Amino acid sequence: MNDEKKLATILATTGVARDEAFGSVAPPIGLSTTFRWQDHRKPPRYDYARKETPNREELAACLAKLEGAERGVITASGMAAIDLCLNLVGPGDLVLAPHDCYGGTHRLLTHKARRGLFDILFADLSDPEARDAAFALKPKLAYLETPSNPLMRVTDLAACTQKARAAGCLTVADNTFLSPVLQNPIALGCDLVVHSTTKFISGHSDVVGGAVLAAKRDLGDELAWWANCTGVTGPAFDSWLTLRGVRTLKVRVEEQQRTAERLARFLEADERIARVHYPGLESHPQHALAKRQQKGFGSMLSAELRDGLSLPKFLEALTIPTLAESLGGFETLVCVPDTMTHAGMEEQARREAGITPGLLRFSIGLEDASDLQDDLAKALSAAQL
Repeated sequence: MNDEKKLATILATTGVARDEAFGSVAPPIGLSTTFRWQDHRKPPRYDYARKETPNREELAACLAKLEGAERGVITASGMAAIDLCLNLVGPGDLVLAPHDCYGGTHRLLTHKARRGLFDILFADLSDPEARDAAFALKPKLAYLETPSNPLMRVTDLAACTQKARAAGCLTVADNTFLSPVLQNPIALGCDLVVHSTTKFISGHSDVVGGAVLAAKRDLGDELAWWANCTGVTGPAFDSWLTLRGVRTLKVRVEEQQRTAERLARFLEADERIARVHYPGLESHPQHALAKRQQKGFGSMLSAELRDGLSLPKFLEALTIPTLAESLGGFETLVCVPDTMTHAGMEEQARREAGITPGLLRFSIGLEDASDLQDDLAKALSAAQL
């Protein structure tokens, strides 16, 4: 699975020329909600679209192969994928999660825990001492996000899975930021991988979706049962669109990564920037770990303006990046996590995680790198006025 040629081939061939009815090269879209039975005593392969559809099955098979998983489940959103995994725990079970995870994830875990559905512990899992202390409490499920959103902290997945196995704990890794092109958590011992397929997997900012990929089929089957039971499965057309988008995943990710590294180094060298958070920089505290664990550093980065610069003027002066939430599309996006993507977290939790009012998160797209750099330089100058 780590062979890049194999990955590219999977992306280009899944579902191609498999149409037995008409011989279509591109997978056809199947929008039927129900399917004909030949015998009322024997369910057909597809019976009802909430349970399974050909398009959803093709996408799940593709992502499972990319992640080295035995079973995939396609959900209606990334949050639905995370929530699906929470069906594996119950009242009294401890869930472990990073203190600096995505705001929507933090909100979901916090509010479900408040209802008594499980207990929650947020910890800095990039810190070995804090990580080991957390696993010593024997959690039932550990949710891992690496690099973290938005501060790009890197968690040692192999060390976490080793601790988890000793504690009898399942591990779930959110691989949205890097995609299977740059990181394979199952190869590092994780039981489950989740994606917001809205992001890099789809890559075109035109479809919302999620996926859970299970290292073992029995665990995947259990989650598939819950997905059908609760109705969180993704629509057929959305699955078709996502599979269409994933064809170019490798080339998009590699090009976006090249530009991101250039911009991260440019920003780090500018005295008007206080800090740049990007694992590809030698100054990043987990650079060596990222280099060992990942096949690349990705195209997500965050930066903080120095005191005295105007954040509103900086944002207003940008002409290429769009001020918007989400990430991983072909276009460069910038957001202010404190008031946008992480506003669902309580202010104290944001500050404890290191999310400041002046933090900017960039999702680097496919624009020309020199154009983006020039645009950032002009915006920094405007922020001084």
